[in-house]
Amino acid sequence: MSKMIQIPLPFEEEMSTFDATMIAEGVVQAESQEQYIQAWQVLIDTGTAYQLQGWFGRTANALIESGHCTKPQTTNQTYSC
Repeated sequence: MSKMIQIPLPFEEEMSTFDATMIAEGVVQAESQEQYIQAWQVLIDTGTAYQLQGWFGRTANALIESGHCTKPQTTNQTYSC
């Protein structure tokens, strides 16, 4: 018999690229300015911002240039030859 218990961790769940896209597109209202910026950062980090319509990439670049977002922080992009 296992006596292990599960304790919820104090970490926020990562935002999915789908949720980030819906927030960036305005389909889902962001709960805060921070969540809006987080959504764009997810799109930048995953490379999704550069795979969608052109305005996503242009907006992502503008947010990076203005200092609201940073260049990609992860290497989650998949590459194929």
